Amino acid sequence: MSQQQRVLFVCGRNRSRSPTAERVFAREPGLLVRAAGVHASAVRVISSADIAWADVIFVMERSQQRALTQRFGSKLRGTALHVLDIPDEYALMDAELVELLKLSVTPLLALD
Repeated sequence: MSQQQRVLFVCGRNRSRSPTAERVFAREPGLLVRAAGVHASAVRVISSADIAWADVIFVMERSQQRALTQRFGSKLRGTALHVLDIPDEYALMDAELVELLKLSVTPLLALD
């Protein structure tokens, strides 16, 4: 059995973008997927355990990359971190958001 890649999607409040990404990519064989937010008001706030778990982290905006770097610093070493530059203007499972995520994430994960 091959090892599954652990993918963490991060946005601000874990209400629209990262949960959408989690739903879309959870269907992909070979991936284990989680979603979290950086704000204290997030539905699921990111933790040290999430960082340790992840092989690759996708953040929606540079501000979330900065938040992770400030909060977790050296714990991020060795973990691929990608900024998708997807603004907070989409609803959960918005068709345009789903398409943006697929176009942005699929090549980085070498998915078909």
